[in-house]
Amino acid sequence: MSNYKPDAGIPVLTEVIEAAVADAGGIESHSRANAPGSAAAIVDDVPELTSLLLSEDELRRFEQEICERVLQQLLDRIDFVLEQRVRDNLADVLQTAVDHLATDIRQGLQRSLADVIARAVTQEISRLQTLKK
Repeated sequence: MSNYKPDAGIPVLTEVIEAAVADAGGIESHSRANAPGSAAAIVDDVPELTSLLLSEDELRRFEQEICERVLQQLLDRIDFVLEQRVRDNLADVLQTAVDHLATDIRQGLQRSLADVIARAVTQEISRLQTLKK
């Protein structure tokens, strides 16, 4: 079985906000000054900083961009998970079908061989009986 983790690769909200804040420009240096590498500090500062630096339209666009990024990343991940599950289930179904087919072929071959051998023995007995007469 694989070590697949269903949420691996899906960014947490703080990563998305970090990227969006960095894209907005200037805010990243402020968050670094507060707590280097601290996503919690960025999240705490975002409402305050964005209200000071961004207009309402920019905030709406910023929110829309975050929603679109998260949705796209989730959809990409869902596609991967769905494809993986279909492959796993299809492999199981195919293996079951192959097993049944092999059993059916084996049984058919066994019946055919039994019929051929029975016919050959019957013919040989008939031939021997005719030679005796």
